[in-house]
Amino acid sequence: MPARRHSALLTTLSANRSPHSRPPVVDELRRVILEGGAPPGSSIPVNEVAEALGVSAIPVRESLKTLVAEGLVAHQPNVGYSVALLTATELAEMYIVRETLESAALAAAVANASEADRRAVAAAHRLLERAVQEDDRHSYHRQSRHFHIGMARPSGTLRLVHMLESAWNITEPVQLMVHVEPSERAALHADHGRMLEAFLDRDVDALLATSRRHHQRLNTVVAALPPDSGLIAHG
Repeated sequence: MPARRHSALLTTLSANRSPHSRPPVVDELRRVILEGGAPPGSSIPVNEVAEALGVSAIPVRESLKTLVAEGLVAHQPNVGYSVALLTATELAEMYIVRETLESAALAAAVANASEADRRAVAAAHRLLERAVQEDDRHSYHRQSRHFHIGMARPSGTLRLVHMLESAWNITEPVQLMVHVEPSERAALHADHGRMLEAFLDRDVDALLATSRRHHQRLNTVVAALPPDSGLIAHG
């Protein structure tokens, strides 16, 4: 098992601490992990986190138990807590889960999408375009999620969309779009453009076909992550 990163999460928590606004501990820890502030394998020392957030260790431990249940945090007896580190197989499986859930929502989403929904998806795509133009990999990663979830949300299948977001959360610490090569990102972004066009045209068949090709491309990118990147566990 690779050496765990010890300072990333604490540094991010300390940088964002505000005496005027204290969000619930679980929300703050989840936010830092989902935004990539603590890469997979990062240690989460309970007492230091409590000090950084200005709380006791009790709410930190309770929050970490919640995040363990969500698949974002791992716990080893006599070792402690860390940001979950998936194996290559587990990561690939979660991308298949994401694809399955998203595909199940898209057909209904196209039929049910209001004009406001369609404008929101188009706006998300414009932010993707801006991230490409500015070569902002972190922004591209964030906006990609907004784009995909934005297309699924109008389906009206609330539990399905919640499951999709939960599955997406489990893959977020890897921050895949941050680590892909520019040529791969360009190909994935071209898929996004075709998906947007099909969504706005209410062309379910074209949207599902393009989405399927997009996820096949994603699966290839996931499989190509180097085993020594520190982003995935050996096993």
